[in-house]
Amino acid sequence: MTSKKTKRSSAKKPRKSVRQPKLKLHPKILIFDIDGVLIDVRATYWRSAIETVRHLSGKRVTYADLHKWKAKPGHNDDWRMTANWVTALGKPTSYDQARAAFEKFYWGTDDRPGNVHNEKFVITAKQIERWAKKYELHLFTGRTRKEYAFTFDKWPHSKHFRTVVTMDDVENGKPAPDGLLRILAGRDPSTAVYVGDNIDDGLAARDAKVPFMAILPKGSHGYRERLANFRRLGAIGILTRASELNSWLGK
Repeated sequence: MTSKKTKRSSAKKPRKSVRQPKLKLHPKILIFDIDGVLIDVRATYWRSAIETVRHLSGKRVTYADLHKWKAKPGHNDDWRMTANWVTALGKPTSYDQARAAFEKFYWGTDDRPGNVHNEKFVITAKQIERWAKKYELHLFTGRTRKEYAFTFDKWPHSKHFRTVVTMDDVENGKPAPDGLLRILAGRDPSTAVYVGDNIDDGLAARDAKVPFMAILPKGSHGYRERLANFRRLGAIGILTRASELNSWLGK
């Protein structure tokens, strides 16, 4: 008679799913967006956008609303996004009006500190140093030069980035590919990888023909829609954080 113990041990175990090996990349150049990639902007740009829209429209808006607007092409520029958003809420607002209101929340006033003081890196200095030993590192950001300098000028590891292209440095900002093309300077775009978190990052990479890796943390607002959009744009990989790029980089 077979014991219960024997029966249990002879039962078939469920098969473990086998992960397909990832494509290994062998770039010479790594280009990073800043916001949502190297720095957590939930308490800086996102909060400033929400506060700006509430202030100008007089209406209560949510972070779910914010991400619907950020998912639209051309809205990597928060001033453009907030102007369009407030206008859609029934109060026509110009780009300059949105910028002026936004900057009071971002930079602060005599009465209150700005959200910029909430800047927080989500990448370690050691990781930047490791990458710098093997690759050319560059930045292509939708920040102004002033916004970039406020945080990065006092961060000693910013020296590892050979080129920094801000919105002040190109005639056409994202989603135009101008910043990526400036960094490449005529070199083969397939030798680079651009890491970003916004649809405009994906559009810029596509038009520059630079392989694109998208940052999209699981559980993010509009995750499925954003994932589908990144895939349609040809993202070669989806990362939850920038350091996961390591598993895609060949030796």
